[in-house]
Amino acid sequence: MKFKNKILNNTISITIAIFVALLIRSLLFEPFNIPSGSMKPNLLVGDFIFVSKYSYGYSRHSFPFSLGDKNGNIIKGKIFSKKPQRGDIVVFKTPENNRTDYIKRVIGIPGDTIKVINGELLINNSLIIRKKIDDFIDTQNSEIDLNNGRRRQYLEYFFNKEIKTLDIKDYTFVDNTIQYTVPENKFFVMGDNRDNSQDSRFPNVGFIPFDNIVGKAQFIFFSLENARFLQLWKWPSAIRYDRIFTKIQ
Repeated sequence: MKFKNKILNNTISITIAIFVALLIRSLLFEPFNIPSGSMKPNLLVGDFIFVSKYSYGYSRHSFPFSLGDKNGNIIKGKIFSKKPQRGDIVVFKTPENNRTDYIKRVIGIPGDTIKVINGELLINNSLIIRKKIDDFIDTQNSEIDLNNGRRRQYLEYFFNKEIKTLDIKDYTFVDNTIQYTVPENKFFVMGDNRDNSQDSRFPNVGFIPFDNIVGKAQFIFFSLENARFLQLWKWPSAIRYDRIFTKIQ
């Protein structure tokens, strides 16, 4: 009997722990890792970040496996909603399949017009001023062989923020675009690595519905350079100590 009670108590404890973890993940903070270089120089491959789920309210995409059906018959819209601002870094589900997580920066809000000319941003026909600063040195193994990792870097004066961006190549498709007008209840997003980002400039991403936005990137809680999380033997030399617990701008 004692053995059965012990199993029952352990089962209840594990169930409660899982429930609490899911509650925190759904309502407060969810961890994400950065798998690609689309947000360099601000977010690096190997960064592990916390995303606040409460920043923009809750939709079906706030919960594991995007609860509810895709037509919104069970969970529709957002509750406790607050709209993202230009310059926020957000995690969202791609409209293409409503499953894949992307992380990008909000560039345009509903009603804005967006255009890129020669790599420079125009928002509502106003040029976003930028200046060239020291090159970014990319130490990722797959990138270091190209020009010794040196990447052309700019400081962009983006409304009330100063954002570091990369502009690696000239005269690419994404350096000169059509003019986009952001529809109601949708957002235009771009990666900070402007020549290496699948974002709203591409049809497979497009405008991001408000309901698809999962949360706001808040801070980096761990970071590894050229190592995977489970490669524990690499941690002593791979941990980027200077990035741990840094706020995401």
